[in-house]
Amino acid sequence: QVQLVESGGGLVQPGGSLRLSCAASGIIFSDYAMGWYRQSPGKQRELVATITSGGSTNHADSVKGRFTISRVNAKNTVYLQMNSLKSEDTAVYYCKAVWLSHIYWGQGTQVTVSS
Repeated sequence: QVQLVESGGGLVQPGGSLRLSCAASGIIFSDYAMGWYRQSPGKQRELVATITSGGSTNHADSVKGRFTISRVNAKNTVYLQMNSLKSEDTAVYYCKAVWLSHIYWGQGTQVTVSS
């Protein structure tokens, strides 16, 4: 049974930082490309950042320079370090795992940026 479990979300003030984690089980983690996506109320889910099995990364323009995706294969975990958070970063953040036709999503973790 495949599971992706996100954690680390919460309430933070503008300018603050959070680190999200996504722990995977039931897959050969090192084979999978991993990604973080987010969805705000009334909006479509959007890509935040991705990391390939080889460690190459891609970040959305809206988060470049503020967010960093990384992975530790030994821990079957992908991270999203979020700095200089803004109110517009408020969303549910989802973890995604992709390998060939195999696609899995986590249940999401809420991030709220507010004073």
